[in-house]
Amino acid sequence: MASPDGASGVGGSPEETELSITLTLRMLMHGKVMVGGSKGETVKRIREQSSARITISEGSCPERITTITGSTDAVFRAVSMIAFKLEEDLGAGSDGVSAGRAPVTLRLVIPASQCGSLIGKAGAKIREIRESTGAQVQVAGDLLPNSTERAVTVSGVPDTIIQCVRQICAVILESPPKGATIPYHPGLSLGTILLSANQVRGHSISRG
Repeated sequence: MASPDGASGVGGSPEETELSITLTLRMLMHGKVMVGGSKGETVKRIREQSSARITISEGSCPERITTITGSTDAVFRAVSMIAFKLEEDLGAGSDGVSAGRAPVTLRLVIPASQCGSLIGKAGAKIREIRESTGAQVQVAGDLLPNSTERAVTVSGVPDTIIQCVRQICAVILESPPKGATIPYHPGLSLGTILLSANQVRGHSISRG
């Protein structure tokens, strides 16, 4: 089993094994936060400094899917940079009034088949993650539109968010998704989703 605390360094080998795994993390966020500036300076800087591969979904919808892929170490570096960027943006919009560090919110997009492991029996696992990291974690009860994924909302100061995302990733690495996953695409119609997922091969799409 992978250690949920990759920062502990105790024992050595679980963390080394974890860091060698390729991890893909999907997040739902406003596109302008990640792009930054007219030439996408923010996402370029995060790619270069984290060594993670980062893509942002296309479309006119304000919310986009940001996909981060790389070693777990690279992905966590990218998440850390995103969390601190969000905190910086929140601070810039507070009209100079500082009332402590404002909580940052990240929305992870996770296959519904993995959410049971994240919640745990009678909510034990998610309660453990909340208590050990100090972050607020909420798993949406409903699927995201036209998909088999759910939103997992994580809120707190960047340091607690980073520890929380580490523990969530440890759980999902140990519990691979079951069956086919239909990914969430913001703003696309049901027909487009079905066609892109090859779910209607040989069948007609009924209206309504």
